[in-house]
Amino acid sequence: MTVAGSAGATASRPAHRPAAAAAPYCGITWGSLPKAGGVHSVASLLRVTTSRQECYDRTVFEFTGPANGYRVEYVDAVLTGGEGFDVTPYTAGAEHLEVVLLAPVYTTDGVITYNRKLGDHAVNVVRYSTLRDILYAGSYEGYTTFDQGVRARLPFRVTTSTGSDGKGRITVDVAHRWE
Repeated sequence: MTVAGSAGATASRPAHRPAAAAAPYCGITWGSLPKAGGVHSVASLLRVTTSRQECYDRTVFEFTGPANGYRVEYVDAVLTGGEGFDVTPYTAGAEHLEVVLLAPVYTTDGVITYNRKLGDHAVNVVRYSTLRDILYAGSYEGYTTFDQGVRARLPFRVTTSTGSDGKGRITVDVAHRWE
């Protein structure tokens, strides 16, 4: 006796095909591991700006001249240079990206080009999808540190450029989500 639908039960089945992996969110394949590059610079930090993009939030650090040295990583505590004071309790965000720029906030003549105090909030990031805060953690022996508070441990990338104006820029983009 043959039951309806059982005919050909011994015939070969179509091969199992795994579901296709979801395409990365906005094509982002950056990851969240530490990133470092470039060399120390005598160009000094001028300003910090941010912008909201469709797929990520952007922070741009602009310098008086070419600058491309950085270390950026997720950490439990962002410490000031020299003193070792933890600034993370003063920075909004569930996760913290430590941004260390291999450049000072003063010229070789000692003129301050980024006039902020330890603990100053660098920019207003109200209504941003990912950024929650950017806190200035000081400049010590030519290394300038920021605590970039974000809502979650998300993929990020760091890029460097020098504009036609001769000013260096280090850009940190943090994705809005993983996928």
